Amino acid sequence: MKHYITLLLLITVTFFSYSQTGNVQGVITDHNGLTVPGATLVVDSTNKGVVSDFNGKYTIVDIPEGVQTITVKYLGYADVTNEVIVIANTTTVLNFILNSEDTALDEVLISGFGLSGQAKALNTQKNKLNITNIVSTDQIGKFPDANIGDAVKRIPGITMQVDQGEARTIVIRGLAPQLNSVTLNGSRIPSAEGDNREVQMDLIPSDMIQTIEVNKAVTPDMDADALGGSVNLITKTSPQGFRLSATAGSGINSISDKRILNGSFLVGDRSKNDKFGWVISASVNDNDFGSHNVEAEWTDEFEYNAGDEDNLVEVDVNPYANVFEIREYKVQRIRRSFSANFDYKLNDNNSIYFKSIYNWRDDRENRLRLEHEILDGKDIGAGDFTVDTNGNLTSFLVEAKRQTKGGIDNDRNKNTRLEDQRMQNYSLGGDHLLGNVQFDWMASFSKASEERLNERYIEYESEYGVAFNNNEDKPLFTPLTGEGNFEDFEFGELSEENQYTEEKDYNISVNAQIPLSIIDGKDGSLKIGAKARLKNKNRVNDFTEYGDESGALEFLGSVPTKDYSDSDFLAGSQYQIGNFVDTEFLGSLNLNDTDLYDGEDLPEEYITANFDVDENVYASYAMLNQNLSNKFSVLAGVRLEHTSIDSDGNELEFDTDGDISGINVVKESNSYTNILPGLHLKYNVSNNTILRFAWTNTLARPNYVDLVPYREINNEDEEIYLGNSELDPTTSMNFDIMAEHYFKSVGIISGGLFYKDLQDFAYTFQTEDENGYEVYQPLNGDEASVFGAEFSFQRRLDFLPGFAKNFSVYLNYTYLTSSTEGIRNEDGEERTDLDLPQTAPNMFNASLGYAAKKFSIRLSGNYSDAYIDEIGGNAFEDRYYDEQFFLDLTANVALNKNLSLYLNINNITNQPLRYYQGVASRTMQMEYYEKRLTFGLKYDLFKK
Repeated sequence: MKHYITLLLLITVTFFSYSQTGNVQGVITDHNGLTVPGATLVVDSTNKGVVSDFNGKYTIVDIPEGVQTITVKYLGYADVTNEVIVIANTTTVLNFILNSEDTALDEVLISGFGLSGQAKALNTQKNKLNITNIVSTDQIGKFPDANIGDAVKRIPGITMQVDQGEARTIVIRGLAPQLNSVTLNGSRIPSAEGDNREVQMDLIPSDMIQTIEVNKAVTPDMDADALGGSVNLITKTSPQGFRLSATAGSGINSISDKRILNGSFLVGDRSKNDKFGWVISASVNDNDFGSHNVEAEWTDEFEYNAGDEDNLVEVDVNPYANVFEIREYKVQRIRRSFSANFDYKLNDNNSIYFKSIYNWRDDRENRLRLEHEILDGKDIGAGDFTVDTNGNLTSFLVEAKRQTKGGIDNDRNKNTRLEDQRMQNYSLGGDHLLGNVQFDWMASFSKASEERLNERYIEYESEYGVAFNNNEDKPLFTPLTGEGNFEDFEFGELSEENQYTEEKDYNISVNAQIPLSIIDGKDGSLKIGAKARLKNKNRVNDFTEYGDESGALEFLGSVPTKDYSDSDFLAGSQYQIGNFVDTEFLGSLNLNDTDLYDGEDLPEEYITANFDVDENVYASYAMLNQNLSNKFSVLAGVRLEHTSIDSDGNELEFDTDGDISGINVVKESNSYTNILPGLHLKYNVSNNTILRFAWTNTLARPNYVDLVPYREINNEDEEIYLGNSELDPTTSMNFDIMAEHYFKSVGIISGGLFYKDLQDFAYTFQTEDENGYEVYQPLNGDEASVFGAEFSFQRRLDFLPGFAKNFSVYLNYTYLTSSTEGIRNEDGEERTDLDLPQTAPNMFNASLGYAAKKFSIRLSGNYSDAYIDEIGGNAFEDRYYDEQFFLDLTANVALNKNLSLYLNINNITNQPLRYYQGVASRTMQMEYYEKRLTFGLKYDLFKK
């Protein structure tokens, strides 16, 4: 690392020379003091130009001394021109203000205060050198999205996987969440998930973020672990004048008929001497809801005992559900966020900043689960099942379990399983101008954690016969006459577990940008930099099972129970879950009383899930940005990343009786280096029409649970589960071509093609070893490819007459196709029938909005196609994530200049989360959430 820094300093000194040129620096704001990103500034005499950054700041270096004219160009607004006297070897400050009266548009497009969010986003996107989608906070406010995940799903080529009805993990261009990166102000966000690298997007409230930047073709100065793309979340920056913003609202969840509470505020200002700026914001959302769930596992194999347990008889039957569950969830989700950002201008050439955010989410959950699983063949006799003439298994014996999930009775857990997730990020950095060299640095610390303490389960069991309806779409088990009485269920299991997962990231980076042109008279620069990212991820779980020493828990009918059946069960009224142990009773049990409960530690439940991983990444890059003509520019460079991994896992072995015969710690190390070149071309056909091309190389590191060297050897069940510390990262060579046309009335029509050639993607391989044991281990596949097309259109329909001109349309569509090589089935044969997991063939967003001076309304739809989610041992066992379509409505009424009323309705279609096995008609899971209504007031005050 020190060699990188030395190199940077040497180059900086080399270019730090005095000449007859000077620099101009400043900030562009609107008339309310809000910064304006994405504006183009041109020095008229030299054609030298730059683009204002996300904070509205710009720096133009190496300008000839004397009087110069600088022009600001902004899509949808008249040009603004100012003169400045440039002094040699000096930085001159020149600020610009874009006023609403400069607009060439109707004032109806100026939403709220200052420039519209759409204008800010599209100007920034237009002037980026790489292929990017930008969404501003004002634009987010046009959709009823409470968290960043729901906001991001509106962007072309992006779909989200949901958790309890909220968008949680991001799929970019059909590539799985762990193949994409999410950063905060350019610093990688750690993951609170224990077994993967997925960032929980629903952890971050949408009103805490100023801009969302989705880089679909990364440049060499960005982290390379963004195989699908990189999402950069930019927190709010200090305004150029006093700003106060607040929101207060409520609502109701249809599924629970319980309230929603939300509130937020933002306050910021600058000192009178313009040196110190600050902004503080906070947000809270309290949501009391739940879900209704039905799950099934399917098989096409059936056998029974005809009198000899060692020679079971196989029966040819059609696929049937060998496991069937009804689940009901009661959830309270409280999301809190706090951010404080400061910046200080030391002088015209030097400034420093501090940015921070703390996100904290409590998920309190009770789950009631009724599970039925067919008995093992040796326990089923000839008279214990029936098969009809069509080969349908219509009745059989099952083991049934009624399980209550909860927690202890205290102020935090409140008789629920409490999942405490937190993410925090703190960054300190600086921007410096040394002669004509722009130098910046940043050091950051990030931490994500998930803690579940005193998570309790109590389970009662029974065996009886059920009738199976043989409906693949809506499977149902019904107890045979006189069976299935909940009072007869016998005590089966009482357990308590604790889980803690933590990921820490330390980052330090330095960058220097130097004027350098390889073509006389044309603008160019060389940017170089280095970065170190030091990461630790660890997970510590435990599990204790308790015996009922007193016999007080012997039968379900002898303890306090509650009937959780719901006649309005969203999956269908035929699914009635029945009686379970009351959650308050479960929480009140004193498991430390050894006269009542005998506790036993069970390492087999957690030991192979515990790990400790150190992953250090050292990177450096160089890239040249050169204008080849007034219309044609090129960005070319290379990034070098070296990864070093040290991991600790555990080995667990069972003997043939199912008892633990050994526990050992396993340590492994691995390292690899990736050289990643990139090329970006941009051609301005006209001021508002752009062609882009990109060739990039990216990677995705394996999930932690896959690279940890754990081993579980079960000699009773003849199964082996293995980690793989030798896994290589998945790499991809990417090609993108995009055409964009920006409308003067602030809109865009764009279309493009992309292709990704993946090598060494990871998947779980299922096979048999020479002893007949089933072996499960993550391996690298050979290769895969993804081809896609994107189309986007957004525009106000201002060419229509009368009130119709106030309508606006937002559309985007993405098509994907993929193929894989090197994936093998359980027999070792290569499969040729697979798409790359999690590549949705079709994704579509559509939104129709109407905006008058004081009223706006928008109806928005989001669709993603079905895709394979998890590869099984064969095609019958493959799991698919089903298609989904969400429809949302939002409306706003301006009560006065500063105060407005909003109304949101989410999930109008009552879209379930659904998985299916093998074929679309065969349901594995269907989980329903119902509609959500929120309303409230927004207040915004600006003072310059």
